[in-house]
Amino acid sequence: MNRRPHGRKPTIALWMLVAIADVAILVATGGLVALVLIVASLAVIAGGFLAARQMLAQKPVLAPQKAARSRNRRSA
Repeated sequence: MNRRPHGRKPTIALWMLVAIADVAILVATGGLVALVLIVASLAVIAGGFLAARQMLAQKPVLAPQKAARSRNRRSA
């Protein structure tokens, strides 16, 4: 007998389809309110990911600048 090992992509894809079907059932039973709440929660999650990525991004460190010498000074 052929058996597929667990954790492969088709299994993950199947569970993603189940999750999408669950959301569709919630929207069908709850109506527009459920749809708005789901879209709002997805927007908050996406905003959190974007904010975290921006906060964790490494900013370039500027090298310290040397003081400019004045050409009008006389050397002693």
